[in-house]
Amino acid sequence: MPIRKLLSLALSLSLCMGVLSACAGPTSTEQPQEAGQKALTVVLDWTPNTNHTGLYVALENGYYQDAGLDVTIVQPPEDGSIALVASGKAQFGVSIQENLGTALSADPPLPVTAVAGIIQHNTSGIISLKSARIDSFKSLEGKKYATWDDPFEQSMIRDSMKAQGGDFGKVELIPSTVSDAISAIQTNVDAVWVYEAWDVVAAQLAGVDYNFIKFSDSDPTFDYYTPILIAQDEFLENNRETARRFLEATSKGYEFAIQNPKEAAGLLLKSVPELSPDLVYASQEFLAGQYKAEYPRWGEIDESRWKAFYDWMYQVGVIQKELGAGGFTNEYLPAAQS
Repeated sequence: MPIRKLLSLALSLSLCMGVLSACAGPTSTEQPQEAGQKALTVVLDWTPNTNHTGLYVALENGYYQDAGLDVTIVQPPEDGSIALVASGKAQFGVSIQENLGTALSADPPLPVTAVAGIIQHNTSGIISLKSARIDSFKSLEGKKYATWDDPFEQSMIRDSMKAQGGDFGKVELIPSTVSDAISAIQTNVDAVWVYEAWDVVAAQLAGVDYNFIKFSDSDPTFDYYTPILIAQDEFLENNRETARRFLEATSKGYEFAIQNPKEAAGLLLKSVPELSPDLVYASQEFLAGQYKAEYPRWGEIDESRWKAFYDWMYQVGVIQKELGAGGFTNEYLPAAQS
């Protein structure tokens, strides 16, 4: 998906208190509230896309209503979803493991926990035109890379290059916030960090001759969770059954998208008609095999992979606290379907 900066921990929670009403305007998706329904807000991490399809399927197919939930989906404030969830203005949110690690290592840590992995494996990597001859991380040497100038981002690339005998110091960094990766690699930069399900699919649809190298191929440590569903700790503690019902309905939405990618794409487009239909349908076909991959149930977070990534973040100094396997739970997920 489009590149975004890590969570700015300088964002005060007081800012979040005022931003929800703006988020929940014309960009929100709401169900009519019925008597006895529990109202919940879910804040996205970016504009709606196929990472979020299961949420929209659950909304459009009435899975939330069937679970006694009145769910509103809103777009995030500029600096992301975590602070909004931590403030209690949204009970659930979409984020990424690296942002959560930054939030959990803050002083004090933000009171949020990951409750599901939306996609089972990290599909992010570097895209470039084939003519740039970037077919490995080592071959980024001497090339122009569009950076959002973040320590996490650059540490990932540095270590990916080092694993292949490359020197990150030989990369020409071009500070840039890229909103259209395909256009960017055809103008002033050679390489951009992207997500396979969106920008790589877009390159295929556009007939662009490209190379794509995945971070998880350079080091299994980088097979972390992106994106994830998070929840506020106090909400989880006081509303365990509601959280389970929400996760069960959401899981049902993603299972539907796995089994029926074309129909699921149509439901996403019904909610968000401004998206490109061709891109949504193609992206949905790709993600149908990625949401849970080889795992028996959607949302399952693997403790060893989760911990390995946070250990790496601490070792390279991106976070200042050892988090180990902290910050996630599989407790609220439904049992695997037989």
